[in-house]
Amino acid sequence: MVESRSDHEVVAMRDNIILETERVYLREMTQDDFKSLCKIMQDKETMYAYEGAFSDAEVQEWLDRQISRYQKWGFGLWAVILKETDEMIGQCGLSMQPWKDEEVLEIGYLFRRIYWHKGYAVEAAKACKEYAFEILNAKEVCSIIRDTNIASQNVAIRNGMIIRDRWTKHYRGVDMPHYRYVAVR
Repeated sequence: MVESRSDHEVVAMRDNIILETERVYLREMTQDDFKSLCKIMQDKETMYAYEGAFSDAEVQEWLDRQISRYQKWGFGLWAVILKETDEMIGQCGLSMQPWKDEEVLEIGYLFRRIYWHKGYAVEAAKACKEYAFEILNAKEVCSIIRDTNIASQNVAIRNGMIIRDRWTKHYRGVDMPHYRYVAVR
């Protein structure tokens, strides 16, 4: 079900577009996106790579972290909005992430399950890669993906990335091997 928004709200949101592709646009998330974010992050199947669904408090912390990233770096994970309906269907964007002994620029993506396997993640991730290279003048960008997350690995491959290395992260009490897929400018 699509949440109804007034025409004024839709115009205001479209004024904040950071990236636009054929079918979606990306904009900064706001507190108004909390319910849409919960539809993504409170779905156990969607969040399997994170060891399960998030609580309301964890979703709020995630949203606060993105808003903080916009202020600190000028980027973060952005709301992915389906142009056809003006509905938030996912999040995709750039963030600085720890990897071994350094911080790396990562393209991250997370979509509502009903929008999987329709090409939206690839479309948004490709736009973020172009943004990283053309706007941020990055030399390389990566996607850090859990070894069991084949769907996200396929998005990275379709985004022109190859596996560079592997590292085990400890998250929610679990050791999680991750691959770092990399694209170089």
